[in-house]
Amino acid sequence: MSSKTKNWLLFALTGVAVFLLGLLASNITNRKAEGKFAYMPKIEIDQNESDNAVWGEYFPREYQSSLKTKDTTFASYNSKDGYKDMLEESPRLVVLWAGYGFAKDYNAPLGHEFAVEDIQNTLRTGAPMEKGDGPMPATCWTCKSPDVPRLMNEMGISEFYKAKWGDLGHEVTNSVGCADCHNSETMALRISRPALIEAYEAMGEDISQASHQEMRSLVCAQCHVEYYFNKNTPGKEGVPYLTFPWKDGMSVEAMEAYYDAIGFADWTHAISKAPMLKAQHPGYEIFKTSVHAKRGVSCADCHMPYKTEGGQKFTDHHIQSPLANPANSCQVCHREETADLVSDVYERQIKVKEQAIELEKILVRAHVEAGKAWELGATEEQMKDILQDIRHAQWRWDYAVASHGGSFHNPLETSRVITSGTRVGQEARLKLAKLLYDLGHTEPVPYPAIDTKEMAQAYIGLDAKKMQADKEKFKEDIVPTWMKNKGTEN
Repeated sequence: MSSKTKNWLLFALTGVAVFLLGLLASNITNRKAEGKFAYMPKIEIDQNESDNAVWGEYFPREYQSSLKTKDTTFASYNSKDGYKDMLEESPRLVVLWAGYGFAKDYNAPLGHEFAVEDIQNTLRTGAPMEKGDGPMPATCWTCKSPDVPRLMNEMGISEFYKAKWGDLGHEVTNSVGCADCHNSETMALRISRPALIEAYEAMGEDISQASHQEMRSLVCAQCHVEYYFNKNTPGKEGVPYLTFPWKDGMSVEAMEAYYDAIGFADWTHAISKAPMLKAQHPGYEIFKTSVHAKRGVSCADCHMPYKTEGGQKFTDHHIQSPLANPANSCQVCHREETADLVSDVYERQIKVKEQAIELEKILVRAHVEAGKAWELGATEEQMKDILQDIRHAQWRWDYAVASHGGSFHNPLETSRVITSGTRVGQEARLKLAKLLYDLGHTEPVPYPAIDTKEMAQAYIGLDAKKMQADKEKFKEDIVPTWMKNKGTEN
């Protein structure tokens, strides 16, 4: 080997060595920075501290990222920029919920930062809150604020549920935050809502044995689940006690059977007189049946992915759609291009949405045809099985569409649920056709003129203009009162 070649080889090896030493030095520097920031300072936060800013003094990155949930500019297939009036988008919903508060007002949910504002701002809660005479129980506050575990600790769980919604309006002012999910001394994840613990006990399971990875979904399951207000809880009769109907399982059929067995109904439909079930938001139950859950992926892995800032790795508390940040969420596991991943998700969501719309149309017809049967003199005995079919079909539709993200979390299960609802809904209509014929009605019952939300509300007997005026008065007179009680002018 010539001396010239030896010199070039030595030069190359020296360059590689310098490069590797540089990487090592950079790694050491980063680890020192991480170690500096990872050191847990002495934390002096009361477990019932509901002001997220106080927690933010110790964990500024997590707190600052959580404030970004007020940003509503990201739009995906199922979420749009800002408030989205679901009744305007689909007036059929007004008829499906006739006789229930959702027929008055239903907006697509926004980020966690709006949790308190959203419930203040809806006609469903509707009475002057400072008088303490709101029609809804305080149980409705349960998932909206870290003020809730504080109040439960101060008042007792049953006393909190027993209070009126309006009584506690001036107390519930902080949006979803730190105390909802974290132990104030160790920052370990914790369950702050008793309903989830009680649901696991009803299933014969001990939630305290859950792993850290399981807890990264269970803290979400405190709220993103199906529930009802049980006024027959042993020892708490008459109290609208928050309960998850999981005793016999989390499937749509298991919960349906649970509700049927106890004779529970959220309301009686104003047209069909069917004893109805209103699904809340069974996102966790749908997720549990998914391939992601089977692979050990948690809610936080996708909706709160890790990020690095200034040499420190932390959980991003900007809770949002994974499609807003696919590099940190989806592409940690999936190697496809971003456009392909997004396209795949939208394709599934569009197909499920098409199925849901067809079921909505079937249900509208079933309610209207049942109303016609009552008008013609049908008896309760003649209508019994028909109303049960309507109840089951709409429960399955609502379970699928109310699970916010179910068409992504598990499109196969969501599609199955809708398909089963379609079958049951069609069976109800076949029974109605025979009954109507027996009652002397041989013509098709006309589909109602419900092209707009206002037309649909008028059809079921609601005065849209009056409701809007009430809402504006509510916003003008009541919300500022709350903000003054909080010590902030708005």
